[in-house]
Amino acid sequence: MRHRVKGRKLGRTASHRTATLRNLASALIKHKKITTTLAKAKQIRLFVEPLITKAKNDSVHSRRLVARDIQDREVVKELFGEVIQKIGDRPGGYTRIVKLGNRLGDASEMAIIELVDYNDTATVKSKPKKKSTKVKEKTKQKEKKVIEEVKTEEIKAEEVIEEKTEESEKVEEKIDTAEVDDLTKVEGVGPKIAELLNDAGITTFAQLAKTEVVKLREILYDAGSKYKSHDPETWPEQAKLAAENNWEELKKLQDELDGGRAKK
Repeated sequence: MRHRVKGRKLGRTASHRTATLRNLASALIKHKKITTTLAKAKQIRLFVEPLITKAKNDSVHSRRLVARDIQDREVVKELFGEVIQKIGDRPGGYTRIVKLGNRLGDASEMAIIELVDYNDTATVKSKPKKKSTKVKEKTKQKEKKVIEEVKTEEIKAEEVIEEKTEESEKVEEKIDTAEVDDLTKVEGVGPKIAELLNDAGITTFAQLAKTEVVKLREILYDAGSKYKSHDPETWPEQAKLAAENNWEELKKLQDELDGGRAKK
């Protein structure tokens, strides 16, 4: 059962899906326009637009957060340099999706996803001079439909992205103003792991409590083989009690644990 697991699976495992989205996002920032399936295009939009929003704040912390997903240094430089200079005034809705119809062979829905400030959508190709009036009328009707679909997608995307941008900005403001908690008070979290969590943007008990265990496992996995043996299953529960200053309950819970793990 997929409780509390948002997004599209794309027919891949978690690590394969993450790698796919990272590569496609890098290609989009580098080339400004890519062609892929409609499902991937919609998922890339949700993946890359928060990264662009973070890049508006050119700080070491923002660059580290973006570099976790965009692992090509040249692409990161281009994002914080050329791309942000061009789209920095836009409040959200940095990308546009244009449907292309079904692909031959497997009939998958195809689409173009592009950065709106770099490409003009529905550009009409030069028509041959010798075309009948009926063909011209059909071509115009198709062009109108494409333009209407693009406008509808833009309106919906801008509404959704503006809401998400506002929420992410509020969360970032809270993170910036929040005091850094001593995460080593969570049993199982040592100084080195606390540094890893801080680098990943988790600096308070409240943030750790809201982080999914799957995400914590990814952080440990990316840090190297020596951290794979750690089990973060109880960390969010401990962090929640610490965030609520419920230290007595936290001590009772930790007495039942063995190195941060539930006793078998």
